[in-house]
Amino acid sequence: MQEISKEEVAQAQEIWGNGIVAIGKAFLDKGDYVKAAEKHLDTLYYFEAGEVLFKPTKAADAQFRPDREGALSYFVGNNAKYDEDHGFAIHPWTNVRFENMATSIQGNYAVAMGNYFFTQTDGTDVKVEYTFGYVKDKNGTLKINLHHSSLPFSK
Repeated sequence: MQEISKEEVAQAQEIWGNGIVAIGKAFLDKGDYVKAAEKHLDTLYYFEAGEVLFKPTKAADAQFRPDREGALSYFVGNNAKYDEDHGFAIHPWTNVRFENMATSIQGNYAVAMGNYFFTQTDGTDVKVEYTFGYVKDKNGTLKINLHHSSLPFSK
């Protein structure tokens, strides 16, 4: 069993945030933002093992996306199967910052929960609540198998 450390979770979160920014930058630069999103998913999510429990922030009609196609659509849009998607990652964002409320590690499985902040081009942040689950693949690479995001409750 390969133990997971809090440092590995923090590193995976930084890589995740940088990946979201890279997708938006590729879109703005008229580059291959779909390829950037595919790399993001293949590097960080554990779809090769089966379903990933993926519940994105801005999805109402198809709010759960257990497969790679649904996750890719959420990040880049342009999928008739998910017509509500406009491409969350191509917004674009200039920075993503995680603030973990807690990280629970049980051997080779970790769950982190807290807020992450997406910085817009005007410098303002959008606060989103998240829970990510992590497991190591056979190569010892930390992968996400649970992704739940939601906007904070508003009275």
